Amino acid sequence: MTMIDSWRVPVVLFAAIASALTAGIFFAFSTFVMQALGQQPSAPGIATMQSINITVINPWFMVAFFGPAAAGLLLTISTLRHWENPGAIYWIAGSLLYLIGTIGVTIAGNIPLNDALAAVSSDSAEGTMLWVRYLSDWTIWNHVRTVAACLAATLFTLALCGRTAL
Repeated sequence: MTMIDSWRVPVVLFAAIASALTAGIFFAFSTFVMQALGQQPSAPGIATMQSINITVINPWFMVAFFGPAAAGLLLTISTLRHWENPGAIYWIAGSLLYLIGTIGVTIAGNIPLNDALAAVSSDSAEGTMLWVRYLSDWTIWNHVRTVAACLAATLFTLALCGRTAL
């Protein structure tokens, strides 16, 4: 391994771990958090989700969520000059999957739903009507993010395997 290649190992490792961590967070929401919120009366369910959508914006989550995207972009750019690296296809595929399936879906699917929920009063009739659609639509988009982050973590991990040495 040359000095120029040695930085890739920790970057790919970080991308794999952070993608898996993000997938786990999304998995929790897809498999039980949203279901538990849906079993609550709409006003406390809405108020809780509104609170979650505010508190999730913190440095720890942001590093886990945006870190794989930044690492993936760095790896992809470096791969343009070193396409012959055995792990290159995994870096690019993992990066694209994470960027499109996790970041892109969040921007196009989940954030607009969160913004709509933030604009309603939790105890209003409008809020109650929105909540029913929100639970279903947000969870569907979250399933997509979960699968994309999990697959990206798998691809980044494959890049670290001995047979695809960096």
